[in-house]
Amino acid sequence: MKTQSGFTLFNAHEFVEWLDSQDVTRRVGLIQNHHTYIPAYRHFNGKNHFERLKAMRDYHVGHNGWSDIAQNLTTFPDGTIATGRPLQTIPVGIKGQNATGICIEHLGNFDEGEDSMTDAHRNSILLVNAALCKKFRLKPSTDTIVYHHWFDLNTGMRTGGAGVTKSCPGSAFFGGNKEEDALKSFIPLISRHLFELAGHKDETKTIEQPALFYYHVTASNLRIRTGPGISYSHTGSVNNGSVLPVFETHSDWFRIAETNKWVSGKYGLMIGYAIVQAVKLNVRSGPGVNFQIISSVKKEDEVLIYAQQNKWVKIALNEQWVHTEYLKLKSNMPSD
Repeated sequence: MKTQSGFTLFNAHEFVEWLDSQDVTRRVGLIQNHHTYIPAYRHFNGKNHFERLKAMRDYHVGHNGWSDIAQNLTTFPDGTIATGRPLQTIPVGIKGQNATGICIEHLGNFDEGEDSMTDAHRNSILLVNAALCKKFRLKPSTDTIVYHHWFDLNTGMRTGGAGVTKSCPGSAFFGGNKEEDALKSFIPLISRHLFELAGHKDETKTIEQPALFYYHVTASNLRIRTGPGISYSHTGSVNNGSVLPVFETHSDWFRIAETNKWVSGKYGLMIGYAIVQAVKLNVRSGPGVNFQIISSVKKEDEVLIYAQQNKWVKIALNEQWVHTEYLKLKSNMPSD
């Protein structure tokens, strides 16, 4: 393990131990896989991990105007894994899909005819995805592990590769960048790694979260305190855009973990959580059948509910609405 320029570089064993020790209070439900495209393998010499990371951060901050490097984690051709943004901080990975996301950048260009992925890199990519599933109790699937290619760049809506998209993480990434490619050649391998990480225990099933509701933070650096009030000491913070499970309320304070970790309820939006019951449910631009269909969600998809109007609910901060008839509510917002 080495640390330099604000980044820490691990081998596989070190990464798993480090990840197990991390305290992440924001809700994580989506693992994003990207390739860097540039830098590619030709820009990596086996020793310049920190140089490449610093260059990416400088570009993201200086050119894009972001506060930090976009990704939470980076994998390298030699099988090493590096930190980026803290796991507690939402990434800049896929438009509209970052609030519950972890962004992984795999250094290389994995389009057809470009970089041929090394065995070490292949193994570390699978390990990172499996270890994140274990950490955040996610079942490997194309709902929890996604490619940038599946989302429209302009709207952030999931299109499966139609519309305006990137090829990311590459048209030759584990056999292709389509959803059917991931189902055939990526997800099963992650499941196998997860089974091994779990010590051959059945930890591939999603554990039901006993949250009362969820809290979408709209303030920057919202302090986490050891009790429900400003007189309690603060032990960290969560960032704007984080989605937190809420397990208990006390006046205007929310407990966001099994232990005593509380945040003020004055700096965000309370949201519900539901599961889609229809085979295909239309998402409309407003609360009614007269509004335009802009996308769809499928059976067993998880949606977060930000607002309700009659029998329609808003499932994103922008105008995306579905009918409540085809949803099964899993958590409830307070009635007052």
